[in-house]
Amino acid sequence: MFDSIASDYDRLNHILSLDIDKGWRKKAVREIAGSGLRMDILDVACGTGDFAIAIARVASPESHVTGLDLSEGMMEIGRKKVHAAGLDGKISMEQGDCEQMNFPDGTFDRVSAAFGVRNFEHLEKGLREMLRVLKPGGKTVILELSVPGNPVLRFLYKLYFLHVLPAVGGKVSGDKAAYRYLPASVLRFPKPKEFARIMENCGFERVQVKSFTFGICRMYSGYKR
Repeated sequence: MFDSIASDYDRLNHILSLDIDKGWRKKAVREIAGSGLRMDILDVACGTGDFAIAIARVASPESHVTGLDLSEGMMEIGRKKVHAAGLDGKISMEQGDCEQMNFPDGTFDRVSAAFGVRNFEHLEKGLREMLRVLKPGGKTVILELSVPGNPVLRFLYKLYFLHVLPAVGGKVSGDKAAYRYLPASVLRFPKPKEFARIMENCGFERVQVKSFTFGICRMYSGYKR
């Protein structure tokens, strides 16, 4: 599915989010790479590489970002964007399963995911893999869409997500099924408190949740002991 919409994915993301997603990403990037220290960073479910590129631009010059995604179609576009940004030496893009990574335990200082964990087939398995490849003391930062708590906003949000987004996304991309799946995946994703508990149950410590734009987006963070 993601292979089929890869060529239109970035443009539609920004149009359908009214570019608000860029501000969310900036806040998450500061959490991940704002220390100025040299770090090895893994961006899982990296898609076309927007988040990995944003992280690499903020991270220290000695840091390295690895992008990992199951969709080769998305990765192909991501590699071209990395090259165009002049970041070939700072970012590597690898095709692979985020629920079964080919990295040794304790490889990365940071693990990030922007709007991708809701696509894991087995959520807990993916989170445990993210924890496994973290170094002791390492941090995971996850951005994910969520449903606003306010009843009026929630009604408008669902109206947009279930009707406007599939219509526009389907027309532009030619894949209506994909843009029906995307909002459905958000609506069935665990609520913020529940997802925080899932992270804790998977072994993350000091789990925190921050809300952006009236609860449309949440940022989750947690550490490895």
